[in-house]
Amino acid sequence: MSRSPSLSPQVQDRLLLRTEPWLSCEDCFELMDGFAEVLARDGQAGRAGVDLAMELHLRGCPGCFEEVESLVALLREDAAASRAAH
Repeated sequence: MSRSPSLSPQVQDRLLLRTEPWLSCEDCFELMDGFAEVLARDGQAGRAGVDLAMELHLRGCPGCFEEVESLVALLREDAAASRAAH
């Protein structure tokens, strides 16, 4: 009898993620700019409504997570450059 391969801890975590409230990648991209602006400014997003849906989606979607991280880094660089110019 053959043994089935075990799932990596990362795969197990993704399978067990909470998925409600659910947000698609398309929905995520529509809300991403505002979400990234809040993260860049405050360091964290709120915990209600769409922010919770975004956070849950980003935990399970590496592509969207990477995009938000890039946007936040760009916004912080722009803010730092703006402060340095004044």
